[in-house]
Amino acid sequence: MKKLTLHAVEAIDELAWPDNHQEHTLYSSALDVFTDFKNVKPLVIDAHSSAIEVERLMKKAHVRLKLVVDKKEHFIGLISYDLLSSQEIVKKLGKGDLRENLLISDFMIPKSELKAIAYADIVNAKIGDVIETLKAAGQQHCLVTDHEDHTIRGVLSANDIAKKLQLEIDVSTPTSFASIFEAISIIPQPLVV
Repeated sequence: MKKLTLHAVEAIDELAWPDNHQEHTLYSSALDVFTDFKNVKPLVIDAHSSAIEVERLMKKAHVRLKLVVDKKEHFIGLISYDLLSSQEIVKKLGKGDLRENLLISDFMIPKSELKAIAYADIVNAKIGDVIETLKAAGQQHCLVTDHEDHTIRGVLSANDIAKKLQLEIDVSTPTSFASIFEAISIIPQPLVV
């Protein structure tokens, strides 16, 4: 390894911005708010991890969703920060479970109960289509599956959509697609001719 030279930041140095920096609207491509696991490594957690420790780590890292895998790294479900909330843990403790014995698998939503949007549908969809589709579900996250290769291709997140649309929503708290829909309903939208 070699030591790199440190230089002073000069007065004329400014921030670099992506060439494709653009404002996002309800009419922007849904791919603009899609986290594609072919480009970004999915956040996974072992099903046998301590629920108490994972809750602490998710809170510290501001992570609201992790995909749950078994020992062979096969996808078996998902866990959200909301599912690990102290209230849910207290319910388990009230049933006689010991705090140190609670696992992610005790709180996760199993794969068999999950719904997803097809990647082929996302490719031609607009951000507004995603919001409209998911507002009734009241979910904060939605998986996207690729039927061609039978993979969980990625995820759509209410927080990501709120950030991209620059909505006045506190993204440090759970944001449902319904609350995004409420926020955009008061924003005047351009007329489509």
